[in-house]
Amino acid sequence: MAITLNSGFKMPILGLGVWRMDGKDIRNLLINAIKIGYRHFDCAADYQNEVEVGEAFAEAFQTGLVKREDLFITTKLWNSDHGHVIEACKASLKKLQLDYLDLFLIHFPVATKHTGVGTTGSALDEDGVLDIDTTISLETTWHAMEELVSVGLVRSIGISNYDIFLTRDCLAYSKVKPAVNQIETHPYFQRDSLVKFCQKHGICVTAHTPLGGSVSNTEWFGSVSCLDDPALKVSKTLLLHRSTINAGLQNNVFLFLWLQGLAEKYKKTVPQVVLRWGIQRNSAVIPKTSKLERLEENFRVLDFELAKEDMDLIGSLDRKHRTNQPAKFWGIDLYA
Repeated sequence: MAITLNSGFKMPILGLGVWRMDGKDIRNLLINAIKIGYRHFDCAADYQNEVEVGEAFAEAFQTGLVKREDLFITTKLWNSDHGHVIEACKASLKKLQLDYLDLFLIHFPVATKHTGVGTTGSALDEDGVLDIDTTISLETTWHAMEELVSVGLVRSIGISNYDIFLTRDCLAYSKVKPAVNQIETHPYFQRDSLVKFCQKHGICVTAHTPLGGSVSNTEWFGSVSCLDDPALKVSKTLLLHRSTINAGLQNNVFLFLWLQGLAEKYKKTVPQVVLRWGIQRNSAVIPKTSKLERLEENFRVLDFELAKEDMDLIGSLDRKHRTNQPAKFWGIDLYA
């Protein structure tokens, strides 16, 4: 399954994110992912593993495991490089050992003090607050992104972590429209208005935290994952009592009891049900994992479909709960 972007290129609806993948594990993870069938890989300069990712891709190409044109590879511009877009893109291409990118995203809608191309520093001021560069506008950054398309370094460009207002502004000043807005969205943080706004205007939404962050965000940000919600795991018996549960949908206990049975109902795991929910919203999903068994599990989500009533019920789980909150490190809440 693939989504046709407004640039005309196709992007696989299911991908693999490489955030927090350790260098020593990357080669085996990516080679195995390609063997399983993954063709969409989401990278970023800030993940500080582009070199190792590039080595794995090079091996896959050289051994004939896959051709370059068979893969859809994304990476991202870091905050400190907004004034050095072309140089930063070329630095990522060199590390990834690629001639072009399928998609290049602005990682966050903020320019910060430059710390050297590709260094992905997050400079803090004397108060321990992110040192934001107020001389570089997002419009200026976007026009530099457009130049990457013109010179053939990038096929599609997009944004990440943009809200409705910033996305609307980008649409207004862009000559090359953003093909993708990569955001956090999952059952606990559905952001339906933003998703629908982007889709209405031809921008594909990619969920960078489609499973609610799970262990990664719990460790880093102390957040709660929707996968830990008892709502998605209960027995088949409870599913037989729909009339009782329907009558009590305003009561979270009843709602949770019903939703807990979804995984068993479809003979799938909870993560598979959650990923399928994201796909059926017409969004791309790029779950991250460092475990081979999870790679295989996450890929097996294209062979079933959630009923509308179950899609609606998962929709009822929204808590407006963001799990990825960099304010912990930056001393400022960019989403405030």
